[in-house]
Amino acid sequence: MNLIRSEFGVSVELPGGKQLPIRHIIGVGMNYAKHAEEQGKGVPERPMLFTKNPMSACLHGDNIVVPKVCQDRPQVDFEVELGVVIGEKTKDISKADALKAVLGYCSANDVSARWWQKDGSGGQFCRGKSFDTFCPIGPTLVPASEVKDPQNLRLTTKVNGALLQDANTNDMIFDVATLVHEISRGTTILPGTLIMTGTPSGVGFARTPPIFLKQGDVVEVEVGHLGVLKNTVRFE
Repeated sequence: MNLIRSEFGVSVELPGGKQLPIRHIIGVGMNYAKHAEEQGKGVPERPMLFTKNPMSACLHGDNIVVPKVCQDRPQVDFEVELGVVIGEKTKDISKADALKAVLGYCSANDVSARWWQKDGSGGQFCRGKSFDTFCPIGPTLVPASEVKDPQNLRLTTKVNGALLQDANTNDMIFDVATLVHEISRGTTILPGTLIMTGTPSGVGFARTPPIFLKQGDVVEVEVGHLGVLKNTVRFE
């Protein structure tokens, strides 16, 4: 399924020409065991959820635009993630049935302005994760029927060709079915909701010395057979 630019930001082009807008983005923090370890934190008991502005979504080939408000503290980071798009209205779904609500999967990059995430927003993740273009997804949305096991997909990030993240979704603390089940408890998930399922170890801020994105960097993230998502960094 194609991902296209629309009046809603990004939409999924469905069979028959209909469009399903990406109307809500839910992020999951600390969802890989080795990522928690590299930050010196324990395994969370429940999924750590946050939200991203739907207008942060952009497409394969788009620029990741670092806005002026981020440039006095240019700590913009990369995070390869498995993106999961919900295809039907869902509430209180069981873990056993949770994957039936998934429309498709895609490679995704949860671009993060670390100062805004950690210090600039009163402890909330939303601001540092929600700048325009800070959620590239694509290159397409692969139908759920073509992903036999979302818990056995290799994830990689390359910046200017250098491999910086290399892991597998089997390192998730909360698997996709658990996330959909937990997020839906007492809460209606609308079609077009994108769940960003967390990033593995190797992110820039956890490295010594840290690695942050610079003007002109080319970022390529890939999840399993879902395709390479490629974007270039541009400072506004």
